[in-house]
Amino acid sequence: MPRGDGTGPRGQGPGTGLGRRQNPGKGGGSGANRSGRMGGRKAAGPGGQCACPSCGAVIQHQTGVPCYRVKCPKCGKAMARK
Repeated sequence: MPRGDGTGPRGQGPGTGLGRRQNPGKGGGSGANRSGRMGGRKAAGPGGQCACPSCGAVIQHQTGVPCYRVKCPKCGKAMARK
């Protein structure tokens, strides 16, 4: 800014950077019904079931333990969330 009074070339100065969005409703921010990064759900939650992709056995999901860490009681393979 040549004279320090806010005048100068267009597009340079406060409020013109990427930090100020023209359309604040799109992207970013927080929302109650926002989905995960790729549009899917963020997590399945505490309830539900784990199923074996090999033999089809189904067990109750344990809170705090991912299904892929649980071994199938019938065949010993890793379970998957149902």
